[in-house]
Amino acid sequence: MWHRDSDRFRMFTRRAAILGAGQGLLLTGLAARMYYLQVMESDRYTVLADDNRISHRLLPPPRGLITDRFGVPLAINQQNYHILIVREQTPDVRRTLEVLNRIIDLGADTIERVERDVARKRSFVPVTVRDNLSWDEVARIGVNAPDLPGIIIDAGQLRDYPEGPHLAHAMGYVAAVSEKELTGDPLLELPGFRVGKNGVERVYDLALRGKAGTSQVEVNALGRVIRELDREEGQSGSTVVMTLDIELQRYTNQRLSDKESAAAVVLDVHNGEVLALASHPSYDPNAFTNGISHKLWNSLLNNEYAPLTNKATNGSYAPGSTFKMCVALAALDAGVITPEQRFFCPGHLDLGSSRFHCWKRGGHGWVNLHDSMKHSCDVYYYEISQKIGIDRIAAMARKLGLGEPTGIDLPTERSGLIPTRDWKEVQIGQRWQGGETLISAIGQGYVLATPLQLATMTARLASGKAVVPHLTRDHIDADGTTTRIVEEFPEMAINRAHLNHIRNAMNGVTNETRGTAYNSRIKIAGMEMAGKTGTSQVRRITMRERTTTGVIGNDKLPWKFRDHALFVAFAPIENPRYACAVIVEHGGSGSGVAAPIARDILIKAQELNSSAPGISATTYQPGGQVSRPGKAVEEPSES
Repeated sequence: MWHRDSDRFRMFTRRAAILGAGQGLLLTGLAARMYYLQVMESDRYTVLADDNRISHRLLPPPRGLITDRFGVPLAINQQNYHILIVREQTPDVRRTLEVLNRIIDLGADTIERVERDVARKRSFVPVTVRDNLSWDEVARIGVNAPDLPGIIIDAGQLRDYPEGPHLAHAMGYVAAVSEKELTGDPLLELPGFRVGKNGVERVYDLALRGKAGTSQVEVNALGRVIRELDREEGQSGSTVVMTLDIELQRYTNQRLSDKESAAAVVLDVHNGEVLALASHPSYDPNAFTNGISHKLWNSLLNNEYAPLTNKATNGSYAPGSTFKMCVALAALDAGVITPEQRFFCPGHLDLGSSRFHCWKRGGHGWVNLHDSMKHSCDVYYYEISQKIGIDRIAAMARKLGLGEPTGIDLPTERSGLIPTRDWKEVQIGQRWQGGETLISAIGQGYVLATPLQLATMTARLASGKAVVPHLTRDHIDADGTTTRIVEEFPEMAINRAHLNHIRNAMNGVTNETRGTAYNSRIKIAGMEMAGKTGTSQVRRITMRERTTTGVIGNDKLPWKFRDHALFVAFAPIENPRYACAVIVEHGGSGSGVAAPIARDILIKAQELNSSAPGISATTYQPGGQVSRPGKAVEEPSES
């Protein structure tokens, strides 16, 4: 018995010893681990704890300003008051919103949207109720603050365009970031952040954004902000200086305002600076800043006059008789005609079984280059186009800036179209026909150009240089690096004597009796312009209509079937500085509709930017900001 009890005791003692040893090892391991974590890894876990406690948040930088060439603000940032609601600070969100709706107009849609946003977010996260409050609304909310628990008025910045519709197509606008625009840049994910969507705002968006600031805030375990520890403000975006003259831009828009649809461009012929670029009708870019309504968007989208389209750069039109300078230069350059050589115009030209008409039914008789341009005789250009062919016409047109994008600093631009034999075979799968050369010679058929291209062509004719248009004074990289644009354009490989013949002929169009734009001439000494009218046919007139009484007057047709009216010009004649192109969609005669508009615009340009008529180009500093100096007898027009 005693031996049995002794064995049990010894077994119990061994088990207790083993258990105690195990517990000792465990405690030792725990102590070692605690020592390691609290002493050896103290610094590491202190940093991790601070990272959890301190939240780094981005601060959106002020967007860069945009000004005109004289420093007049065109795009600015205005203080924007908006209302926020915090759910945990109000006992009843719905009731608070209903009280707020009696103070300022919210609408049922806004209330429902806020309730959805509140339900999706944590109770302490603010939700935007409404943006762009007026000061009167801010004051009313402040007075009623005791009845609005959880309502907070916050101040931010809102993009504002003081000129509104005057600059919508060139300036563009900003709007909320779309999903496809997210690039991983955390700045784009900030609530309310805006990016450039069109125009200069889009082209220079990265430079205009600036650099974000940072804010260090202390938060608790739930993420609620306790206090701000540090703040570093962001860096404002770069200022973009446009080449536009806002006074000339306003006037150009006003001059187009009584037309259904039109566009105009004014260039400096020496440095390619765009002084005015107008497309009518326009829209208010401010409507897009906070999100355009569906009703307004649909009204713009479905408008037959296309207010959202920049017709100056994206409207492609048959240039009509404004294309005749290209054909005449091509013929002179090829040596197939001389300026004095004459062709007889009986009012038509027969080619095979087809008859091609001149706009003047009885014809112009014998005409040389000068007279053909002055009277806009179609048969003359039918004749010379047969001698040079479409390919040489196309080569000269491209030399003058047609048939390809000009490269202007806008996000989109149409290239127009200058056809060739190869082009037709590749694109249409058919051989070029001789009659198509005749039609192309008067700027019809496949030939298409934008108003900006026509203004560029005119600038090149006036200066003899390969002028390239641009809308901003400086080129700005994404990092804000600015490079002044001072263009020294090369001379075009065109005989100067031939260019002089074309300029003199354009002078005859506007300043000689019976010129197609004589009635629209500038009568102010030293400001005279030289130009070319154009009428682009939209509706084809059939042979049956021509041989019967079926031809309907242009003004009797529905608007969309009427001819386009075009005019290009440069001024002053003695020392050209400005080139202008005007198109009035379905406006009818270029001489009667487009020419007077261009005349008035060119007068305004010279009045605004010169102390005396005929300012010398040598007094102008290309690329820099400048300070402001101080009833005829009815003549025939082309139809």
